[in-house]
Amino acid sequence: MRRAAPRRSSWETHPQTVPVKREEVRLEREPITDGNVDQALEGPEISEEEHEVVLHEEEPVVEKRTVPKERVRMEKESVTDEAQVSEEVRKEQIEADGDIER
Repeated sequence: MRRAAPRRSSWETHPQTVPVKREEVRLEREPITDGNVDQALEGPEISEEEHEVVLHEEEPVVEKRTVPKERVRMEKESVTDEAQVSEEVRKEQIEADGDIER
């Protein structure tokens, strides 16, 4: 009786660098001058309350999924080609004496 050889599976980690995006908050300070003082005072009042902004970032996830890539259509058409064939044929010749009316 034969004994089956034991099977062994192993996993290997393959590190790879991928680009990920994240949002950051940037404060922009603009000095108020005589030329823009009217525009600076327009808009809603800024209160002393805390203001919150939710920031997002991309998180890499390793996965494989099937997605549509292309559409293929099949059509049937008839194509006529020419082929060279050869076969032995019998050729008969009749010799006639005299005049033959046609």
